[in-house]
Amino acid sequence: MKVFVNKRIPEIGIHMLEDAGLEVFIPEHENLSQDEWLSYCKSHDLILSVGGGFKFNKDFFDECPNVKAIALYSVGFDHVDIKEANQRNIPIGNTPDVLSKATSDVAFLLMQSVAKRASYNFEKVKSGNWGDFDPLHALGQELYGKTLGIFGLGRIGFEMAKKSQNAFDMNIIYHNRHHNEEAEKELNAKYVSFDELIGQSDVLSIHANFKPEQKELFNASVFEKMKENSIFINTARGGFHNQKDLYNALAEHKIWGAGLDVTNPEPIFKEDPILELSNVCVLPHIGSATIEARNGMAKLAAENLIAFSKGEKMPACVNPEVYEN
Repeated sequence: MKVFVNKRIPEIGIHMLEDAGLEVFIPEHENLSQDEWLSYCKSHDLILSVGGGFKFNKDFFDECPNVKAIALYSVGFDHVDIKEANQRNIPIGNTPDVLSKATSDVAFLLMQSVAKRASYNFEKVKSGNWGDFDPLHALGQELYGKTLGIFGLGRIGFEMAKKSQNAFDMNIIYHNRHHNEEAEKELNAKYVSFDELIGQSDVLSIHANFKPEQKELFNASVFEKMKENSIFINTARGGFHNQKDLYNALAEHKIWGAGLDVTNPEPIFKEDPILELSNVCVLPHIGSATIEARNGMAKLAAENLIAFSKGEKMPACVNPEVYEN
């Protein structure tokens, strides 16, 4: 079988595919147009998809009937129409677990950076604008004993909660579709309603898989209900929040600060006024950007395709129902 990989990934993944007897193709230039990407997909059996820029929707599946399986180099799969994939009996693999610690590290970093206004103060250092000591200027806040609210307490959220509790003795509340018994037992996490989550959290951190019906769930009406001292953290998907509403909430001091590894839109426009605020830290979607996490993602993505090529179930499949047919 022939595998199309639209961007370079760590060599461990490529070597695994080739050692398994699969023919791997990576284009010489990686900034593919939609037409170029489609043309490569049409001539390959398996896709290892890096990044979320291209959509696997009904049009794609109609144009590429030869594609038999897709391995995503990501945990998120909001750019895949799972219903369409199921109708065609196409398994979709992803890369959970291997980046949970790395992504939670970024959420933890953002929480502290915003609490201490680190980005703002770093800019002062770079510009040489330290000025005279002012006991009241751009003060941060401490996190000890505060309440961390997790929206989507899965693997990444659990790691974020554990770090926050161990470091700052934070109280953990969460809102999920289902109770997380492990978190309730190990972290004394408390399940709450969505309204309770946004009303009680000193830090609210998003770690859920994004679904279309959750588009801009965190908007003006939600920010209005949050504490004035609250910090909003999003390392999941930019689509979860309305960026204009977030800016207004920050500028009008309805919430205290925000840390973003994802933005809406993404990439963020350099003219976006949110970047000028002293209580904001924005990173360029680096949640999984460690050697260990990216190697782990490459390995698991390769394992998904290798398993399929052998007639076996993918070890990490987001639509396991295809194996029931």
